[in-house]
Amino acid sequence: MIQTIEKITNEKFLDNAVKRFREKGIILPTFKQQCNPSLIPDIILNRLKKIGLWEIHPLNLFRITWKNEPKETGGLFKEVNYIEIPKVISGVDARIVMIVGKWFPTGAHKVGAAYGCLAPRIITGGFDPTYHKAVWPSTGNYCRGGAFDSKLMGTDSVAILPEEMSRERFDWLRDEIGSEVIATPGCESNVKEIYDACWEIRRTRPECFIFNQFEEFGNAAWHYKITGDALEEAFRLAKTDKSRLAAYVSATGSAGTIAAGDYLRKIAPQLSVVASEALQCPTLLMNGFVGHRIEGIGDKHVPWVHNVKNTDMVTAIDDEDCMRIFRLFNEEEGIKYLKSLGLDDDQVSMLSLLGISCIANLLSAIKTAKYYEMTGDDVILSIATDSAELYASRLDELNQQRGAYTGIQAIKDFEKCLMGCTTNHIKELSYQDRKAIHNLKYFTWVEQQQKEVEDLNQLWYDREIWERLFRQVERWDELIDEFNQRTGLLQKL
Repeated sequence: MIQTIEKITNEKFLDNAVKRFREKGIILPTFKQQCNPSLIPDIILNRLKKIGLWEIHPLNLFRITWKNEPKETGGLFKEVNYIEIPKVISGVDARIVMIVGKWFPTGAHKVGAAYGCLAPRIITGGFDPTYHKAVWPSTGNYCRGGAFDSKLMGTDSVAILPEEMSRERFDWLRDEIGSEVIATPGCESNVKEIYDACWEIRRTRPECFIFNQFEEFGNAAWHYKITGDALEEAFRLAKTDKSRLAAYVSATGSAGTIAAGDYLRKIAPQLSVVASEALQCPTLLMNGFVGHRIEGIGDKHVPWVHNVKNTDMVTAIDDEDCMRIFRLFNEEEGIKYLKSLGLDDDQVSMLSLLGISCIANLLSAIKTAKYYEMTGDDVILSIATDSAELYASRLDELNQQRGAYTGIQAIKDFEKCLMGCTTNHIKELSYQDRKAIHNLKYFTWVEQQQKEVEDLNQLWYDREIWERLFRQVERWDELIDEFNQRTGLLQKL
């Protein structure tokens, strides 16, 4: 039977955590405050004005929100950060609106998913920051977010990620955070190798506590509550009187972000939830495998926390298109060409807010609009999880491999990869299709990761289980308030 995290399990661990947080001045934000920063006490807001966005400071836990002011230093909070993709870029009438992850600490939204995993264990005595090390297995930003959260919460971290990920990730983890880093064989899609490293840690290092984003429901619950609310606000800000919330597009990755589709379904029952993945590794589309270059999404398995029953369509995106568009959006000659099409400076500069997996989300949104023949009254919501800033080394590598980017190449990339985006490599899922994808979880989670078949069946047949798992945040907020009272730090402020 799948259990929720709602009870205190170890009073000694909890007491140790309270003492550690009191000593280091660590106050935990509630999920309500991350959703609605206007609930944060004024005394904390005043102190945040003097703290940089990425600074290693415990009060930056309160900046785990989609609503930070877009400033490196001294910013507070505003409405949700979002962009609308110009029709010149998308080539479709449907409006594509993406919320922006660049203005999270670490520059990516995964810092929130990690908080949704670590904080509940601390407040229930499941994790002792004076003894345990937090292990963050990831294909990219999740281990960065987890290491950052760990540092702010007074505990050590271990980051596990594939050796072929971008250099920026490794440098930051080692140099800025001081995290232990384990590089596993392979690239973005080599998830099993990460799991193998986790099993070795379980066997040999009892002090390590593994927060596997692919199976931790705190990941999906954070996105359901915080990301879902942010998407709803973006739609409210962008819509007209005729607008219809038509679709939500999300790369599957750990299947945390796509949980926001369950939230959006409640306000727009007609919504199509679209899962995006790499064409080179089309796991959901055709049980495919092999490696790919879309950093930020892991494949070759179906995450335990993916509510497949609530997924309507799968799209597969060619990683070559993503890399070519990445250059188009960020190289000088590409920017020059885009301006010649009529885009102004602000419209062009906002394209740098899209990292590589964000471009895959954009292409999936374009495919969705074309497949469903959407009009200008239809709004597609999606996620810009991180920005081009985290992938500068990839531009250098592409220039070394292919030569300097030219105006002619910009024209080719625009016409082929954007205007030439078609409805190929799409599958609209029937009930039996969804069940078949769900059943794929067996091979990873039962055969390899020792979960129970009964739990797998519960995730499919129990009509209330996903709602219970997503709504744990309400109980967690109660426990966070109790935890903060025990440290006494808010009262002292």
